[in-house]
Formats: sequence, structure tokens, C-alpha cells
Amino acid sequence: MIRSELVQMLAADNPGLSIKEIDRIVTIFFDEISQRLADGGRVELRGFGAFSTRGRDARTGRNPRTGETVAVDAKRVPYFKPGKEMRQRLNV
Repeated sequence: MIRSELVQMLAADNPGLSIKEIDRIVTIFFDEISQRLADGGRVELRGFGAFSTRGRDARTGRNPRTGETVAVDAKRVPYFKPGKEMRQRLNV
């Protein structure tokens, strides 16, 4: 599912809201999750899962085109851990 499909499904389930209002709600929802993760926080949606970040150490990588070695800086990457209900639905 892509973002526009999500907005369309929510619009179908909520006829009292316009598509622009629903799009704004979805935008705020995703922006708040992103901002919380950028601030080093964690977002937990009960029954769905938890978003957090994990650190990756600096390392030496390789350019696949040239074979040349390059330095890859340390960074934080997003991480998702599915909740119990999500795991149960996937394994039915």
C-alpha cells in the first residue's frame, strides 16, 4: 500500500472528512513519528509495533562500480519491531 491508497481508504471510511483533511492528518502522523525518531525517541503503537533507531558503527565500504574502498560514517537507522498482535496476524 502506498500513501495515496491509505488516504483513499481513510476517506472511504470517513465520509465526513475531505481528502485534504485526511491527507493533512496522515502528514502530521508521519511527521510526528519521524520527528520523535530524529530526537532519539521511540514510538510505540500498541498492537502494531514500535519504531526506534539503532546505531551503526563507522566502517570501510566498497564502491560496487569501481571496487574502490570508501569510508562510511557512523549513523543511526530506523528500526521497527512488530507487536504481538501483528506477529499473530502474520502467522495465521
